[in-house]
Amino acid sequence: MNILVTGGAGYIGSVCVEQLLNRGFNVVVVDNLSEGHRDAVDTRAVFVEANIEDSDAIGAVFKKHSIDAIMHFAALALVGESMEQPGRYFKNNVYGALNLLETGRIAGIKKFIFSSTCATYGMPERVPITEDLPQNPLNPYGESKLMFEKILSWYNKIYGLEFVAFRYFNAAGATEKFGEDHKKETHLIPNVLKVVLGKKEVCEIYGTDYPTPDGTCIRDYIHIYDLVTAHIAALKPGIVGFYNLGNGDGYSVKEVINMCEKVTGKKIPAIERPRRPGDAPKLIAKADKAHCDLNWKPQYPSLEKIVSSAWEWHRKHPDGYKR
Repeated sequence: MNILVTGGAGYIGSVCVEQLLNRGFNVVVVDNLSEGHRDAVDTRAVFVEANIEDSDAIGAVFKKHSIDAIMHFAALALVGESMEQPGRYFKNNVYGALNLLETGRIAGIKKFIFSSTCATYGMPERVPITEDLPQNPLNPYGESKLMFEKILSWYNKIYGLEFVAFRYFNAAGATEKFGEDHKKETHLIPNVLKVVLGKKEVCEIYGTDYPTPDGTCIRDYIHIYDLVTAHIAALKPGIVGFYNLGNGDGYSVKEVINMCEKVTGKKIPAIERPRRPGDAPKLIAKADKAHCDLNWKPQYPSLEKIVSSAWEWHRKHPDGYKR
């Protein structure tokens, strides 16, 4: 089976490519390298440097390679930036994704697996979050993902295209070869580990007065390996719909920092800052639907294993991928 992976030079995409190849799939990676890294692409994959907004380039990929399914990870994903540059986010995350979808449909693609986000829920009505809760995004990033979810639903109704949209919670951790190296890092675990590596002086805690046991936000962290195995399970014919991906457990910001201290054996200084607008006190996934439909369960659910895998990768790659 031949899989096209967009954003395959990025964090989640690179691990997905690795695991697809390990399971005997043929993989073509499309990435414009604006955020990803060429060295993050598994050498066993075919690599095409192209932008998903470029109809000619994407069309050429389908003409040259007999693609059976698309896994789409190529998106802009910074909430704050989306509030400053909404047009850029809608152009890439909606127009670019639609260009990819339509080109694939014309080429005969039967399966489209989409990297969505829990940001489509906005401030959820209840926790843990189930897939049937109202979706009220608080920013253009979440709105752009929700817009494309709706497009996929219509393509399913009109063309019978099978799609799976995964609403991620907090992807974290690493495999032995591939890890997290964003050009602008906003995720908690790598930013805390950067302090240990001497890349940052302190880590920052945004808000300590939330209605949680220690006053800091609680989030659901899922190991990157577990995240991508769900995508691979979704390739099975007949699987269609929207799925949360998380562990179903939550850890506070302070608990994550404490675990990083335990794993690295280093004291990590932190500075408390005011809350950030739009941060929910607690976001935890209820992923029972994925457990049932995909026969999937996280293999690395503990925070210690997640942080340990991230630390091993960052320790071996203190400067990330080669520039």
